[in-house]
Amino acid sequence: MSLALLVLRIALAVPFFRSGLTKWDGFLSLSAGHLYLFRQEFRLHLFGNAYRFPFPDLMAWTAAIGEIVLPILLVAGLFTRFSALGLLVMTAIIQLTIPHGWANFHLPWAAMALMLMHAGGGRIAVDALIARSSASEGGNGFAVRTRDKTKT
Repeated sequence: MSLALLVLRIALAVPFFRSGLTKWDGFLSLSAGHLYLFRQEFRLHLFGNAYRFPFPDLMAWTAAIGEIVLPILLVAGLFTRFSALGLLVMTAIIQLTIPHGWANFHLPWAAMALMLMHAGGGRIAVDALIARSSASEGGNGFAVRTRDKTKT
């Protein structure tokens, strides 16, 4: 199961990361084309109408950062459920922007993200290393073991 979750994490991360790389012209410099798309071309398709993105520059920055950071976290298995949730939200926004891509892209991405949100990253993940370390030290990390309180 852990190997399957690793492959699933990579499969979901790759298209987002590759897309994210196209949005930058250098370190902390968004491409003019990416900004143009959010300012002029992209529309949210809601209730039968097409609306401009609110705060297009902020949305462009958020999308560009998310498409780089979230896939890296996902492949590493760090904050796996949170990263998958972030990519699920991005998928939903992409679906609202490009409604005809649901069957080939958006539905599989959503399914992968939902599975990772449910199962986590598996044993081949930084999350699991942190959980094991926390449990072995008796810490109060996010992997606190429950103890049986029944007396024998």
